Amino acid sequence: MIETKTDAEITAIQSNLGDKGVKYCMGTYVDIHGIPKGKIVPINHLHHMAHGSELYTGYALDGLGQAPNDDEIASVPDLDHIIQLPWQPEIAWMPADNTLYGKPYELNTRVLLKKVLKQAQEMGFGMNLGIEAEVFLLKKNEDGSLVAPDPDDKLKKPCYDTRAFLSNFNWVDRMATSINDLGWGLYSFDHEDANGQFEFDFDYADALTTCDRFTFLKLMAKEYAKQEGLLATFMPKPFADKTGNGAHFNMSLYDLDTGSNLFQCTKEEDPNGLGLTELGYQFIGGILKHGPALCAVFAPTVNSYKRLVRQGDMPYFTWAPVFNSFGSNNRTNSVRVPMGGGRCESRNADGAVNPYLAAALALAAGLEGIREGIEPGKPQERNLYDLTESEREELGIDFLPRTLQEAIQVFDADPFVEQVLGKELKDEFIKVKQAEWNEYHLNVSQWELERYTHLF
Repeated sequence: MIETKTDAEITAIQSNLGDKGVKYCMGTYVDIHGIPKGKIVPINHLHHMAHGSELYTGYALDGLGQAPNDDEIASVPDLDHIIQLPWQPEIAWMPADNTLYGKPYELNTRVLLKKVLKQAQEMGFGMNLGIEAEVFLLKKNEDGSLVAPDPDDKLKKPCYDTRAFLSNFNWVDRMATSINDLGWGLYSFDHEDANGQFEFDFDYADALTTCDRFTFLKLMAKEYAKQEGLLATFMPKPFADKTGNGAHFNMSLYDLDTGSNLFQCTKEEDPNGLGLTELGYQFIGGILKHGPALCAVFAPTVNSYKRLVRQGDMPYFTWAPVFNSFGSNNRTNSVRVPMGGGRCESRNADGAVNPYLAAALALAAGLEGIREGIEPGKPQERNLYDLTESEREELGIDFLPRTLQEAIQVFDADPFVEQVLGKELKDEFIKVKQAEWNEYHLNVSQWELERYTHLF
């Protein structure tokens, strides 16, 4: 059963929200893409909502595995993770879990993450997760083209540019203020590596909380941009000649009894000198074992693979990972151990990621690595972009999938995926993503028209 509060607890929450000016409650779950869906009820209906009164036709949504003749699914809000909308304080946003006949609905990805977190708990572990949020703030022209709002934001290497940062201060300030006021522990933000791109970094938390926050952050960024007459997008690769939006996953396990970081040790205690425990290396071993399959959920769109290239249509390397490898503070690996150790970072996650789905599969892979004692080998310290093919093969480093179609095929072929997701959710993901690939493949692009109409 989905855990619910007692009537007395719900009444207390309802009263507290009312005192803060809340009039409406928005119970929000996500579809297979991680896009929020839900209904809004008056606050005096919270008791009913908390017991699953709000019903949904699952067939109307992507990836929930229902046919037109199936009974409706319900959603039950998680009253421990409520966020009052900073820009519309009359509304309280509540992440929700789907149910069917009063039981957790297995095709809901937040339900899946909670299931895998319970498996970790049975091993004595909790999961901490930090997600680095990269986003483009853009202006849409009348012809539909997208440009940076500041016409002076056009440096070839605009990373950390303070002038472009200041020219978008209104939006950046509203984002930063809200993140801080929500208690997420904002500690850094900047103009990123592409024109019109920004990054917000806030404290890690338990995996479920971080996934909820990342989902809400995307909603908030878009709303504040719209109020400025602009567009905020987490699309992985809006521009061919600029870097894309990552959503790097920083992961560690903690001891449920003490809260201590089980990946952290001194550099002297680590034979590789990275400050990572044997448990941490085994976790990475599991991530690498299933790295190609994980890529389908970390980078889940056609556009994602325009980002996962060494260079592409750019005069310099993109920083995006293309190899299933790990190393120290070396950003040419898909998994790295940042300075200070104590965590691992999966760098192939992008802004289109469904965080619940990706976190569930990444955690399950890491737990398998621990159970089976999988060692990831020695960390790669070289610039892997410069390797020749023979050098790469000699080191045993494989490429990650290079298209969504390839990622789907690897995802389908790895038995681990069905063990974690179950057959229904696995099949739904493949069905939705295969349809996306087919639609893309049948589309005739402007590039093709310009290249071939006069050539042939």
